[in-house]
Amino acid sequence: MDQIVDFNREERLKSKKSIDLLFAKGKGISSNPLRLIYYQEESERTLPQVLFSVSKRNFKKAVDRNRIKRQMREIYRLNRDRHFSPEKTNTYLLAFIYIAKEKIPFIILEKKLNLALERLQVSNKGS
Repeated sequence: MDQIVDFNREERLKSKKSIDLLFAKGKGISSNPLRLIYYQEESERTLPQVLFSVSKRNFKKAVDRNRIKRQMREIYRLNRDRHFSPEKTNTYLLAFIYIAKEKIPFIILEKKLNLALERLQVSNKGS
């Protein structure tokens, strides 16, 4: 049985300096209802740092925004080992931005988030 690993503090993107760098120099991948902004940096980390965002303009209630962010974090946590191997350094800064104006079922959200991560892997193999 696989070991369940939490979404650690080290994986959360919290530094204002890093966030500014991500949005200033990062590239984007769209996978409706998500937009993935990524930036590859020089670092010794083995896992990327991740940020999840839901627009207050589209979801007025904090309950709705928090639920969507919780779902995205769980999908990422369950699928990150498939996309990022701990052997090599994955020095990414990632921001998942929920751009839809309505709630999307968990299954569809999972497919779209995985599609965005697969596109990230493909785009960086070409670089």
